[in-house]
Amino acid sequence: MAVISMTTGAAEARRETFGTLADGTKVDAVTLSNSHGMSARIIALGASLQSLMAPDRHGKFANITLGYAKLDSYVQKPQYFGATVGRYANRIAKGHFVLDGHGYDVPINDKPNSLHGGTRGFDKVVWAIGDVKHDAGKASVSLSYVSPDGDMGYPGKLTITATYTLDDSNRLSIEYRATTDKPTIVNLSNHAYWNLAGEGSGSVMEQRLTISADAYLPVSDSLIPTGEIRNVAGTVFDFRKAKPIGADVRHGDEPQLLFGHGYDHNWVISRSAASTPRMVAKVEDPVSGRVLTLSSTQPGLQFYSGNFLDGTTVGTGGRVYRQGDAFALEPQLYPDTPNQPAFGSARLAPGQEYRNLIVYEFTTQKL
Repeated sequence: MAVISMTTGAAEARRETFGTLADGTKVDAVTLSNSHGMSARIIALGASLQSLMAPDRHGKFANITLGYAKLDSYVQKPQYFGATVGRYANRIAKGHFVLDGHGYDVPINDKPNSLHGGTRGFDKVVWAIGDVKHDAGKASVSLSYVSPDGDMGYPGKLTITATYTLDDSNRLSIEYRATTDKPTIVNLSNHAYWNLAGEGSGSVMEQRLTISADAYLPVSDSLIPTGEIRNVAGTVFDFRKAKPIGADVRHGDEPQLLFGHGYDHNWVISRSAASTPRMVAKVEDPVSGRVLTLSSTQPGLQFYSGNFLDGTTVGTGGRVYRQGDAFALEPQLYPDTPNQPAFGSARLAPGQEYRNLIVYEFTTQKL
């Protein structure tokens, strides 16, 4: 884990080459920084957050999101680090759904299901970098991708933009927008893995999590929601009051934890999307004092406790990532919504616009 002191200055956006793919495609990176020295680096492969430098309570900076130092690692061992996931984030049961009376099959890449758009989801394509801007108070970059009709089996040409903005209030926002030329399904999210003590520093199990939800979605042994919406009261899924991530993760009498090797479930924030972001989760690290507050417009929040990090991945700072060394919080629609009408709708029609606004706010707590 690299920890460094940083000087402050005006907001800035800087573009550079991150690497080159085997076919000769250049992959650029844009680093956004604010006047407090905080910075976020976004790479065009997967419109991914590659690093996020944030201060602790003593003003020391560390990279608090998991990733790779080199492009080759993203290609050779993709793990969704910081990536934009879609066309449908999370799982679709058996890789099949029906839309407007027509059946569609999408690639199965997670047990019997399709996960995060299939074998070549949006995390594995190179996005076009558009506007790179900065002024006195914020810096931003917009990336775009056009997914053709039939891409990974999904209908409709989908045109997507992902805009990252870092402001002087130490907030990083990601806004996803999408339009289509014929009816399709859409569910986009960001799959950043976080460790508020610094990537590669060890377990996050003592970091304290709050999730603003009274219910969650139980899953089958293949991690597809059963259709039940279950109250969190009296369960290991109750994070309405802050508690360590690992406080209940070893409860062997809870089959839901056995299915996911820990937490890999969707919490019910609301029954429909909101027009403006509201607070959905907060994580506090008692050691560093870093606090992450997450806001979103989406009705669901997938919380994943880093269950499948297995000690075979060397991260950005040269340290190995092991089980429980990070957590992911992914605002989104409920998993498998296209097959479960009671969950709402993932349908996007021509003339409509899909939108997901995610805001990560970084603060510190005193001892």
